[in-house]
Amino acid sequence: MSNLSVPPAKSVPYARAFAGLLMRDLRVLRREVGPFILRVGMQPLLFLFVFTYVFPHIGQANAVGGANFATVLLPGLMAVAIMFSGIAAVALPLSQEFGITREIDDRVMCPLPVSAVAIEKICFSALQSILAALLVLPLAYLIPANPVHAHVASWPMLVITLILASLVSGALGLAIGSNVRPQQIGLVFSIVVVPITFLGCVYYPWAVLSRVRWLQIAVLLNPIVYMSEGLRTALTPGVPHMPSLLIVFALLLSLALLGMVGLKGFLRKVIS
Repeated sequence: MSNLSVPPAKSVPYARAFAGLLMRDLRVLRREVGPFILRVGMQPLLFLFVFTYVFPHIGQANAVGGANFATVLLPGLMAVAIMFSGIAAVALPLSQEFGITREIDDRVMCPLPVSAVAIEKICFSALQSILAALLVLPLAYLIPANPVHAHVASWPMLVITLILASLVSGALGLAIGSNVRPQQIGLVFSIVVVPITFLGCVYYPWAVLSRVRWLQIAVLLNPIVYMSEGLRTALTPGVPHMPSLLIVFALLLSLALLGMVGLKGFLRKVIS
């Protein structure tokens, strides 16, 4: 089972096999579109309802970073939807495929390098993450009591952030699913995924953390920070945000590191 090198003569068959895997997964997703919408939409729906509808009516919503809370929250919720959808689309299925039944063996028998099977999982999860992020937009305009002031200030930044953020979340899902035992997936969600979400500048811009300087520096290790800030740059430019080049560089670095960890774990488990 060759992992890395792909002879030029085989590139077309490999591309067809890769596309076949994607189409197979999309067909399965189409049959489960209802559960998919519930899975990716429930959390943003509850956050929007509580923080942007209930809080304003009880006098608890305050402006953050020069904008109302609903406007600040929109990019953060999109980032959360991307992260949770990407992890769930890769880590949870892998925990079953690497189980006793070894369902993963059926996947790696396709005419592709083993590493390409892992990359396909990341790409497929990225498609789901982008859909999850876009699903947040209509909810953000229908639910909040105060109007959301958002517009696409930079289409290139929006597209780049959506793609890179979705790939990063898939790579994180691969890293978790390939390196964590199936019975410990729930524990990982509790001690890793939930904390990085709450410390991912979802509910506030990164700039306002300057009052807690040590935390502002510490959260720079969190990839959700750059997802939130990138979407904030593209959709709510009036809210303080990081420089665009720093966001893109950090997302690329996160993708490279998490992808490497995920691929190594995937290859180790498949070949063993």
